[in-house]
Amino acid sequence: MLAFPRAGSVQVAFDRAELMRILDLYGRMVAAGLWRDYAIGFDRDAASFSAYKRTAERPSARVEKRPSLRAKQGMWALYGEAGQVLKRGHDLAGVLSPLERKLMKVVDG
Repeated sequence: MLAFPRAGSVQVAFDRAELMRILDLYGRMVAAGLWRDYAIGFDRDAASFSAYKRTAERPSARVEKRPSLRAKQGMWALYGEAGQVLKRGHDLAGVLSPLERKLMKVVDG
């Protein structure tokens, strides 16, 4: 038996502009052959976008939005394949910059 969610529980989500920015990067990474699959997760505390090189493995990168950290180190975080924090910040574009640089190296190389 499933209980109905409480009226006060709010789920964190990406807004349209944030999701479009992330999916644009995802599409370019797929075109470069670096990623093949993704997963999106929504929770009370955070929303996450995980990108995979192959299915059934750890994500190559994970972008997380955690609004409770907005006043501290920033609500955006980029995690690497081993779960290490690669970048944190208040701006999504700044947090995605290491992935953008990686993509530029693939295109140039």
